[in-house]
Amino acid sequence: MDKHTRVEARSSAPTWETLYEWLRGKVQELLQELLEAEVTEFLGRARYERRAAVDAVGYRNGYGKPRKLTTPLGTIEVRRPRVRGVEERFESRILPLFVRRTKEVADLLPELYLHGLAEGDFDLALRGLLGEDAPLSASTVARLKAKWEAEWEAWRKQPLDGLEVVYLWVDGVYVKAGLEKERAALLVAIAALSDGRKVVVAVAPGYRESTESWGALLRDLRDRGLCAPRLVIGDGNLGIWGALRNVWPEADEQRCWNHKVTNVLDQLPRAQRAVAKEMLGKIVYAKSRAEAERRRREFEDWCRSRGYTKAAETLGRDWERMLTFYRYPKEHWVHIRTTNVVESPFAALRLRTDAAKRFKKVERATAVIWKMLMVAQKRFRRLNAPELLAKVYAGVQYEDGVEVVREEAAA
Repeated sequence: MDKHTRVEARSSAPTWETLYEWLRGKVQELLQELLEAEVTEFLGRARYERRAAVDAVGYRNGYGKPRKLTTPLGTIEVRRPRVRGVEERFESRILPLFVRRTKEVADLLPELYLHGLAEGDFDLALRGLLGEDAPLSASTVARLKAKWEAEWEAWRKQPLDGLEVVYLWVDGVYVKAGLEKERAALLVAIAALSDGRKVVVAVAPGYRESTESWGALLRDLRDRGLCAPRLVIGDGNLGIWGALRNVWPEADEQRCWNHKVTNVLDQLPRAQRAVAKEMLGKIVYAKSRAEAERRRREFEDWCRSRGYTKAAETLGRDWERMLTFYRYPKEHWVHIRTTNVVESPFAALRLRTDAAKRFKKVERATAVIWKMLMVAQKRFRRLNAPELLAKVYAGVQYEDGVEVVREEAAA
């Protein structure tokens, strides 16, 4: 071995050691961020963020003992966040991904995107995984783009006949695209089926959640064999309701209470919002329609006596559509009062909206968000009392959340 060969051998060893150390640090950093983001998704809000107005439970409570994990790059150490104040124990679904040696980057990438660890485009998503200074293959990025877009195109053409839809949650997710000042809407629909499953049935680009955009999406679902849902849950956007009446007029309509509470509070001075929020909560969680009506009158009297007529009018607007959930099992109210089913998978992503880079194309954003939802779908929680879904689908009637027993059936 000559002098030059010996120098090269000595210099190559520390280079590889440094690379592995760098990679281990990146994996440890990403895993810790993933765990934090997973708690954000579980609770529906970020660290230090106040609880939402409706159906928000649980809180962070420090960390458990550091845990050592063996990875293909060596041993890393992470701290598992602790969650308190919830009936269901928080169990991380991310940790197993890092201890499986066979997990590919292409499969892990949607997980990172889902938790808001990657920004903007596929290129940026990969850099979110490997770091800004990591070398990236242009061909790898191109293959991922083509693969995800092709998978989304094939998925959106699949037949949907045979799915017995009980509840359908619809919402618009907004992303920045290109150099346009306005954000583009991606229309998302998630269904609860009579067999207890929750599945994503639509992810499509739309123009400002217009009636035309929602109409095209619903007609496509119907033409592919999807039956009319018993109940559709959406926000206050008029586009979805106009489209729904044209495509599935027999479906019941429930407007999201989270959006309603936010809209009402926006009409009040900041100093009055805490009191108003408490009063609105009593309406949302009223145990009967009659109690909700009484609480509404109390809130409107409180508003008008102080000159907040716009807040009272905002609450009363679309009132009948706010109370539809009383005609369904009370065990399901926590799920069908709001569009949280759609919004929860995007909680971590939406917290980064202001800092996120723009997507180059809306179509590319659609493929990414579809992939995110396919990952999230594997972790969708079943509704409370899933056995009641078949009853609702069969047309069983409920009043104030209790099954109505027909006299002839009782006899």
